[in-house]
Amino acid sequence: MKMTYKGSCHCGKVRFEADIDLDQGTGRCNCSSCAKRRYWGVNVKPEDFRLMSDETAAGDYQFGTMSGHHRFCTTCGVAAYSHGYVEEIGGAYVSVNVACLDDMDPAVLAALPIQYMDGLHNNWWNAPAETRYL
Repeated sequence: MKMTYKGSCHCGKVRFEADIDLDQGTGRCNCSSCAKRRYWGVNVKPEDFRLMSDETAAGDYQFGTMSGHHRFCTTCGVAAYSHGYVEEIGGAYVSVNVACLDDMDPAVLAALPIQYMDGLHNNWWNAPAETRYL
């Protein structure tokens, strides 16, 4: 069931609200960026995401195909969300960092379904052989 969650970076300068159905699953990827950041995302449609802070509080990092904007707080450095367009996943998306959702019960987080993706080898539809470090 879709619920509204509030989220933020560590220092609180980047704040957002998002309507998310966490039961639909979350994702972890082993690409060079996600693995280094230990990014844990959940995708929502852009209309289900609301940035509650000034957009200038978030820096923008792009790499590879330049199809995604990886947003991070320019003060504390935490990657709170990203957005972009990838036809294979349904077009326009916002990926919310699950770890940035405020006031989440650790038991709820531990029970969330996770899909692992082998982005390191551009094999997105399959899980990598090793996922324990993600």
